[in-house]
Amino acid sequence: MKKLLDGIKKDLTFKSAGPGKKLTDDRSGAADRGQRSSAAKQREEPSEGSQRAGAAALARIEQQQRPKVLTSQDAIRNQVKRELEAEAAALAEKDKADTAEGTNLAPKVHPCLSVSGVYFTCPLTGATLTRAQREGHIKEAILKRFEEDAVEASVMMIHTFNKDKEKVKAAVDIISKYVENICKNPSEDKYRKLKVSNKVFQDKVGAVEGSREFLQALGFTSHMLPVEEAEQEFLLLPEQSADALELMKERRDRLQRGQPLRAQLDRRPQAFRASDHATRFQLPPDFYNLSAEELKKEQQHRSDLVEKNSMLRTKAMRERDEQRERRKYNYALLRVRLPDGTLLQGTFYAWERLPALYDFVRDSLRDGWQPFDLLAPGGVKLQESEDVALAECNLVPAALLSLAFDAAVQADIAAVQQADVAAAGGRTILKDQLVESIQTLT
Repeated sequence: MKKLLDGIKKDLTFKSAGPGKKLTDDRSGAADRGQRSSAAKQREEPSEGSQRAGAAALARIEQQQRPKVLTSQDAIRNQVKRELEAEAAALAEKDKADTAEGTNLAPKVHPCLSVSGVYFTCPLTGATLTRAQREGHIKEAILKRFEEDAVEASVMMIHTFNKDKEKVKAAVDIISKYVENICKNPSEDKYRKLKVSNKVFQDKVGAVEGSREFLQALGFTSHMLPVEEAEQEFLLLPEQSADALELMKERRDRLQRGQPLRAQLDRRPQAFRASDHATRFQLPPDFYNLSAEELKKEQQHRSDLVEKNSMLRTKAMRERDEQRERRKYNYALLRVRLPDGTLLQGTFYAWERLPALYDFVRDSLRDGWQPFDLLAPGGVKLQESEDVALAECNLVPAALLSLAFDAAVQADIAAVQQADVAAAGGRTILKDQLVESIQTLT
């Protein structure tokens, strides 16, 4: 019964679809085309005025200049061009600043600053350098040294240009082993032949700047030799005489004793007349071990210290804060008040020891042989025999010290030179060159 009902439904659906058509009969297609053509004829033709208005609109559009559409490549090209122009402008500004800085090594001291900045002296040229100039100047001076002594220059290159001390030590040990093998086996060619592409040579020796220059200073020369149907670079050393071998050992010892060449801190010794402003210090940014952003926060930090000091804190808390405060500075500006009131000023590293301070004062005195003591703020005696850093003595970033001569020695001098009372303290204490350049603190 169910099948009968399904068949009746299918018959009704088929009959409701309309009369059938053959696929090969063209009459149905022709009828459809006729209907479409008749419908097109029924469309109204545009009026003459509409046609003129449309033509005028098209003419205006064609006369307008079409904007250039930037492709993705054009946008990338323009972006790269802008970045290159910005980079070139930045380099030009930097060169201009470096040139201005190089032509003025000792700028005029700003009236509000206690010292114009931190300066250094090149041990090779004696030139006065700023912090920004010292590294580049040292490298240039070492490279020029090759004209006079290639061995010394290459040794300075190895120990100065490479910051990783472990890599430097490894390179020095391997080169020393090369020399040792050559001296023990002077007739063996294999010890006088170094393959540049060798992994040990590349990683341990070739990667250290200056090592190849040292080998060339020993007498090694570069050669291309065939290896397995291809040429590779070798460093070859001719057979050496007994005297040449001894010279190689001496140069190896120089390499092992080598030390980094560093610009020396210029203490800028300066004498000032007695002044009530002796404890007033205004330091330039060079003294800080802070970035520009951290310097901006320094004032806020000082304000916070006022509130913190009003709180009850343990001794350990205070010492920890003091240590953290001292680590902000790389240098210390110290003044020493002499018995006649004259002030002696110099710049030091924050980590320098007390003996360096005593030596500076002793070298500045007319009679440096006389024993004296230095007193820190608060009257605390600084012992020259103690190997203590200036930062650990609370002398960073700036401090005013007092000098006191040994009373017994001064009494003996006065007794021997009764006619010359100045010898007991009235005479100028500092050396003449400092007295001639004495200034007044403002």
